[in-house]
Amino acid sequence: MVHIPVLQKEVIKYLEPKPNENLIDCTIGEAGHTLAILEKNGPRGKVLGIDQDPEMIKNIECRISNIEYKKRLILVCDNFANLEEIVKKENFKLVKGILFDLGMSSWHLEKSGRGFSFLKREPLDMRYNPESPLTAEKIVNYWSAPEIEKILREYGQESFAREIAKNIIEFRKIKPIKTTSLLVELVKKAVPKRFHHKKLHPATKTFQALRIAVNDELNNLVKGLSQALKTLENGGRLAVISFHSLEDRIVKNFLQERKIEILTKKPIAPSLEEIKINPRSRSAKLRVGQKS
Repeated sequence: MVHIPVLQKEVIKYLEPKPNENLIDCTIGEAGHTLAILEKNGPRGKVLGIDQDPEMIKNIECRISNIEYKKRLILVCDNFANLEEIVKKENFKLVKGILFDLGMSSWHLEKSGRGFSFLKREPLDMRYNPESPLTAEKIVNYWSAPEIEKILREYGQESFAREIAKNIIEFRKIKPIKTTSLLVELVKKAVPKRFHHKKLHPATKTFQALRIAVNDELNNLVKGLSQALKTLENGGRLAVISFHSLEDRIVKNFLQERKIEILTKKPIAPSLEEIKINPRSRSAKLRVGQKS
C-alpha cells in the first residue's frame, strides 16, 4: 500500500516552511510530510526527523534518492518524549515549526508483522520500538482482569471492557493468547452480536487500547508537546494531527493552557475528496498553535 500523508496541504499551509528555516517532524514515519517541507525550506533549511522505530528510519534512508534532500535531513531513532535531549544532542537550533502526526503508518498495519491489524493473523506485539519490554501478548496473558478492563475502558472507550477482559482471563487458563486472530475471536464472543454489524469492527477499540498501553502513547504525547513548545523559537508553529478523541483532548487542552496563539479555532478535518482517496484519514484532526 502506498503511504499517503494525511492533511499534507493543510500542514504546509499552517506550518508555512520558508527558505532556510529549520523544522522538526517528530513522527517522520514514511516521510510524506517531511518531503513536502524539504521542498519549501531549501536551500539551507533542515528537517530533524524522529521516529522510534528503527525499521522506519532504515526505510527512509533507502527511499529518499534526492541527494540535496538527504543533506538537509537529520534522522534520529528515538521517542519524541525525549525531544529536548535529541535537539540538544543534534545541536538543532532556531526551530520555526514542529509537526506531530499521531497516526499509525500504513507500513505498520500492512507490512510490519507486529499485530497492529485485527484483519491479519500475526503475533500480538504492537510495539513501535521492537526493543521496548512490554508487548500486547504480555498484557493479555499476564495482566489481571481489572488491569485489562481499565485500559480497554480508558484507552479504547470500550463499552464491553469487562466482558472482553473476562473472556481473555478465562481463555488463557487453557492456553496462552499469542495471535491477533485468536484475540479477535475472544473479543467477538464478548461483544453482543447486534453490535457486530456496525461500521466499527468489534475489535477496533480493543486493539487501539492495547497499542496505546504498549507504547505509552498518551503519556509520551504530553511529554512531547511540552518539550516541543520549549524547543520552538518565538513565532514558531506547532502542528498536531490526532486520530481519536483521547489524543485530541490532550492537544486541545495543551494549546488552551499554554501561552500560545491558537491558529485553528476549530480543528481542521480532511476534505471529502481526501477521505475518498485515503479512507484512513477520516478521523484526522489538525490543530495548530503559534508560540508568542
